[in-house]
Amino acid sequence: MRHFGQLSAAARDRLFHREPSEFTADSSARMLAAALGATLYSPATRPRLADDVLKQLHSGVVSMVLCLEDSIGDADVADAEENLVRQFADLHARGEELPLLFIRVREPEQIPDLARRLGPAVRRLSGFVLPKFTEERGVPFLEALTLAETATGHRLFAMPVLESPELLHLETRTETLAGITRTVDKYRDRVLALRLGVTDFCSAYGLRRSPDMTAYDVQIVAAVIADVVNVLGRADGTGYTVTGPVWEYFRLQERMFKPQLRRSPFLEVRAEGVRNTLIEHDLDGLLREIELDRANGLTGKTCIHPSHVLPVHALSVVSHEEFSDAQDILRPERGGGGVLRSAYTNKMNEVKPHRAWAERTLLRAAAFGVAREDVGFAELLAAGLSGA
Repeated sequence: MRHFGQLSAAARDRLFHREPSEFTADSSARMLAAALGATLYSPATRPRLADDVLKQLHSGVVSMVLCLEDSIGDADVADAEENLVRQFADLHARGEELPLLFIRVREPEQIPDLARRLGPAVRRLSGFVLPKFTEERGVPFLEALTLAETATGHRLFAMPVLESPELLHLETRTETLAGITRTVDKYRDRVLALRLGVTDFCSAYGLRRSPDMTAYDVQIVAAVIADVVNVLGRADGTGYTVTGPVWEYFRLQERMFKPQLRRSPFLEVRAEGVRNTLIEHDLDGLLREIELDRANGLTGKTCIHPSHVLPVHALSVVSHEEFSDAQDILRPERGGGGVLRSAYTNKMNEVKPHRAWAERTLLRAAAFGVAREDVGFAELLAAGLSGA
């Protein structure tokens, strides 16, 4: 699979200076973590889940979480598990390419049990999402994952969700972060990414951000994000991929739009032939939060609605200018450091301070591609919406 693989080869050639790379569920963890993009959540109770998975793949989704936790009622867990087993068997029998699929469980015991019940179809599973992750809760989850991996002989990744009150509350945050770090470091090879559960953070204080506000406008939440990235998102080789929080708002009505981002990422003008399911204030807030996610060290995003996927992916494409700067910084002859004027002649690139940024940018370029010099977010989004 590849990002923007739903577009024709001609469309990709028109849009990209370098097209997104192809990858599979067997690709390196580094590549998969960078390529997660907009991870779409779906309740595991959906009766046509196999059809839904394939439909989302063909519309550009490359990672999905099938949820047995908060998205379903307590009384529905057993039926949801049985549904997952049936749906995975269906997907396995069809033999088609699939997005990266993860199951969000409630308890550690579900991991080896589901891996066993899936049988040969476990090969279509990329891993498990581990809720309310702390050192105390996380160790049993990761031990269960190790047992399931050994029993099946199939590589399984973990994506812990950082959403516990202990992490939110100031008096326990430092200790909780230290414990989470100890736990994930012990199982580093199995931890694909860390996910932020901002809805749970807000819930602890009876808060809910409006469509006009991002997670970064809620200071209690912003402080936690900053501390998580500070401890767990470092670029010195010790850090992990930390994904952006969920955006809760989705379509209320259809409207015509085409965002023009060359001057401002939050302005919209009408464009004939392009339809979208996001209303104006929703799009603006979502785009602002995606931009702030990256500015604060987060990669990808949790999504609860398909209409969020394309904006996340379009804003993940590396611009021609970013790519040019990153290449210049990482040229072998620049190994000794120094400062150079950018090829766009609008900034100075400092080789040593900007090296980590450049390496991350080229990894993102491999996953999402590099846009042509005259192509921006508007063109990428319009092509994705029209499928041309």
